[in-house]
Amino acid sequence: MHPDYATALLHVLFTQPPIGLHVLDPDLRIVRYNAAAPGLQDLNASDVVGRTWRDLGYVTDDGAHMLRRVLATGEPVSNFRCEMRMPRGPVGTRVLAISAFRLEGPDGSILGVVATVVDVTEQDRAQRSLELLYKAGALIGTTLDVFRTAQELAEVAVPDLADGVAVDVLDSVLQGAAPSSGPLLDQVIVRRAGFCVVASDSFRGAFEVGAVRVVRYGTPHAQSLADLRPRLLSRLGTDAGWPSGDPADARLLRQAGVRSLMVVPLAAREVVLGVAAFYRTQNSDPFTQADLGVAVDLVGRAAVCVDNARRYTREHTVARLTQRALMPARLPAHSALETAYTYLSVAPSGVWYDVIPLSGARVALVAGEVSGHGMAAVTTMGRLRTAVTAFASMDLPPDELLERLHSLTGQLSREQPLEQDGHRPTLTATCLYAVYDPTDGSCVLSRAGHPPPVLAQPDGTVRIVDIPAGPVLGQGAPSYTNTRLYVPEGSIFALHNAGLLQGTAESRLPVYREGLRRPAETLQNLCDALSVSLLPAPPKDDALLLLARTRVLGPENLAAWPLPATPRSAAEARHLISNSLDEWGLTELDFSSTLIASELVTNAVRYSDGPVKLRLIRDATLTCEVSDSSSTSPHLRHAEDDDEGGRGLYLVSEIAQNWGTRRNERGKTIWAEQPIP
Repeated sequence: MHPDYATALLHVLFTQPPIGLHVLDPDLRIVRYNAAAPGLQDLNASDVVGRTWRDLGYVTDDGAHMLRRVLATGEPVSNFRCEMRMPRGPVGTRVLAISAFRLEGPDGSILGVVATVVDVTEQDRAQRSLELLYKAGALIGTTLDVFRTAQELAEVAVPDLADGVAVDVLDSVLQGAAPSSGPLLDQVIVRRAGFCVVASDSFRGAFEVGAVRVVRYGTPHAQSLADLRPRLLSRLGTDAGWPSGDPADARLLRQAGVRSLMVVPLAAREVVLGVAAFYRTQNSDPFTQADLGVAVDLVGRAAVCVDNARRYTREHTVARLTQRALMPARLPAHSALETAYTYLSVAPSGVWYDVIPLSGARVALVAGEVSGHGMAAVTTMGRLRTAVTAFASMDLPPDELLERLHSLTGQLSREQPLEQDGHRPTLTATCLYAVYDPTDGSCVLSRAGHPPPVLAQPDGTVRIVDIPAGPVLGQGAPSYTNTRLYVPEGSIFALHNAGLLQGTAESRLPVYREGLRRPAETLQNLCDALSVSLLPAPPKDDALLLLARTRVLGPENLAAWPLPATPRSAAEARHLISNSLDEWGLTELDFSSTLIASELVTNAVRYSDGPVKLRLIRDATLTCEVSDSSSTSPHLRHAEDDDEGGRGLYLVSEIAQNWGTRRNERGKTIWAEQPIP
């Protein structure tokens, strides 16, 4: 190269440089530097030349070690990053990118090191901000819980952005309510939802997570809540610049060594949710406008997640209230059964239970569960529970009731709205339906995918009732089977859902056996103790346990007679009914009861073949039943004035409080109930 080119090149590098340039001797002392060397522009050459970078406070230990390695090995280093405080120039810690090369003479002697230095603080800050925002996108909002989301915001920002972060939300947000869009000026009540600091002992006396505080007027927090704009207090002095609206808070910040503060409102969808405060202590650089921009982005992302959690809490609360309204407020008292239940609700779900009085002193026990959680499951549960009550009033046998319920569940599944992907969600349900008759101690059960009940008899025998498991409601072909068993008085049926069992029913049978044998003052005490034994820890899903202790109606409350299928049977029925009512002290019901019995027996004799059975049941009501071999159900009609017949059931419906027909194994039973004075 021509000497003029070399001279011109050196002149450009040291007078019109795009990057900082240093020439160091073998002792790493500065021989020459150019005008672009970061932090040395305002120093005289006499103050720089002959000194090392360490003398100038220019490089960290890692940087000095890197220069010595280049000098010793001759291997160049490119783009070595290090943080340092510059002796001159921009205030604060800067990030430098250093490239170093060893200088050698023509004879191979080591002349020193040449190093290029570029201030990449802003590029590094932008890169770190992008990485922090990416990290926030992955870590903030992992759950629909306000406290968890606020804590995730605090943990993401510490220590990459701040030495301490406190997140406060309005107390109403935790209840799912939507606060006013603003302004919030005075005495705003907030609850600490998230808090994280680099050194836990630096913020002694700070409000703990869950604590309630008042945001007072005149503080940056109150100002930010009022106009929904962030606040930056870059340097907090000992007196001037400190928030004066809350002296106690200012004293706490001083004690913690806070020197810089950012306050950002937590707001989303034009709803004020709370406020986030970012702190830096004496060991860190003050916040800048660039830091404030990053904080605003972080809080904005978290605010959407907090608002989603608020909306979920609101829907969760509404679903719980709806579920509570759709469930029975209390179980009805019944002479056939003593009942008690324990229902542990974790989330709004489709779990339901029922005790339904039926004709003839019988009672139905129901336990069911709709798949899924939330409002959809709750409302579906309400519709199925109503349907079960309606079907039960028709005196349908358990297998037929489940078949109709299966058809209804399938219809509800087809009516569900499509999801965003165009698919229709699957709706299924389980149900156990049992009918207990206290007149003979029989129980008829059928189930649709629901766990079978456990039966405890007075002799200490505890077993799982073997019932064929039909398909779940809403899927497959309806195929259900009735199971009839006879149980002695004092037996206990235990109905439960899958959420109560930690495993299968067979694996929990020893716990059932021990719990149901345990003495207790009341059936409710036994139910509570058994549920705790089955669930030693809080359940992860809704858990139901329904206990029913059987009773029987003795001969003093029952009277039954077989009657021949002849016209004389109507008169005989009147005589038998009258005698029984006289023995029971219910002579005031003699006229109405004999008329009902006469009409029902006459109807059975006329329209059926074979013997007729008359039964009188004294329970909460007085029930007169007539059974025959015909499967044809009668219907009520209104006779014309000149008709000679057709008024029998009309008279029964006018006299009786309630009446109906149910099928049995040999035909049908017509019954009529009257209130007992």
